[in-house]
Amino acid sequence: MTTTGEDHAPARGGPWWWDRRRGAVLDVSLGAVSALECAAEGVPFARDAGVPLAVGVVFGLLAGSVLVVRRKWPIAVVLVTIAVTPAEMGVLMGVVGLYTLAASELPRRIIGSLAGMSLLGNLVVTFVRLGQDTTQKALQFGDWLLPFASVTMSLGATAPPLLLGLYVGQRRRLMESLRERADSLERELQLLAERAEERAEWARSEERTRIAREMHDVVAHRVSLMVVHAAALQAVARKDPEKAVRNAALVGDMGRQALTELREMLGVLRSGGEGARAERAAVPLAAVGVAAAAAASRAVEDGEASSEGPSLSELDELVGQSAAAGMVVDLSVEGEGRPYAAEVESTAFRVVQEALTNVHKHAAGAKTYVRLAHRVSEIAMQVENEPPPEVPAESSARLPSGGNGLVGMKERVSALGGVFVSGPTDAGGFRVSAVIPAS
Repeated sequence: MTTTGEDHAPARGGPWWWDRRRGAVLDVSLGAVSALECAAEGVPFARDAGVPLAVGVVFGLLAGSVLVVRRKWPIAVVLVTIAVTPAEMGVLMGVVGLYTLAASELPRRIIGSLAGMSLLGNLVVTFVRLGQDTTQKALQFGDWLLPFASVTMSLGATAPPLLLGLYVGQRRRLMESLRERADSLERELQLLAERAEERAEWARSEERTRIAREMHDVVAHRVSLMVVHAAALQAVARKDPEKAVRNAALVGDMGRQALTELREMLGVLRSGGEGARAERAAVPLAAVGVAAAAAASRAVEDGEASSEGPSLSELDELVGQSAAAGMVVDLSVEGEGRPYAAEVESTAFRVVQEALTNVHKHAAGAKTYVRLAHRVSEIAMQVENEPPPEVPAESSARLPSGGNGLVGMKERVSALGGVFVSGPTDAGGFRVSAVIPAS
């Protein structure tokens, strides 16, 4: 993976305005060479101008040393080059100055204006100098040769550094743009990977919640009935042996059913865990984002695929089990039954099952009414119990309560877009109502 934009930024390890020490060394070296060149060219300039040689040398040293600041003030370097062009000095300064100017971030109009001024200055000086040389040497050329030579020499001194600077500056900006795009793409990929991981974690949490809810429904109802029958068995063991035998058989049947359902659920969990571990081992590190997204989707799909459970056709058996445990249950069904989606039937069954389990736990012996209504676009269910009768403390089954039954029912119904309401009635009983969309 690429590094971030902050890592790409050059470390400011140089003095003053230089980003790097080698840049400072290069500019100082160029400035020294340019100063020596201009100082040497200042000798003939001083002779032609009739000034002392020391003045020409000092002037050349000062003018050539301006090249040191080419990175910070490229315009100043080019202007000094144009100023000393009539003195025929600063060739290196002119070439490097134009290159630096063209490679900078300055607007194109400023670069074009200064390049045009430099070209014009070189053209005039070259034309005048060539005209003087041909006159002094009494050379005879065609009228076209002097302008052609002046233009050619001026373009040769101006165009190459200008074009090279434009190319280098454009390439530098292109590389910066590509680097920024790569950094932006990396940040987006990291964000997508984080979101995919969050989605996978959310899916795992939802799956854990669903599994806990299923296990609560399976274990709580079966075990509650087992405890009730065991209490009844203890009460009638001596008085009515035949009834005790029937209760013992029911306890055994319910225990086997609970164990069967738990084995099936644990088998699904075990096989799913091994498959997930094998798949995680096969996923390369570079594909973590895709793997996380696939894990999230797989978890959701597995949750949907495994959501098939009990159906409403088993409602009579459920009510019969509660009746066999000594509860008086009145079941009424309104409307014409029809097949529903598996998750709708499973949720409706679990709501009734958990409501009956709560009656066993908190209102043992209370008469209970179970109502199921098949409507056009929804299915409604209600489980209401009367106030429990007063029973001796020693006859109570003392069923523990985890406090998660109502929460689990509400989560199930809300997940399907339904409405769940529960609470005590005015008569002292308790009512659980739920409405689930049929589709």
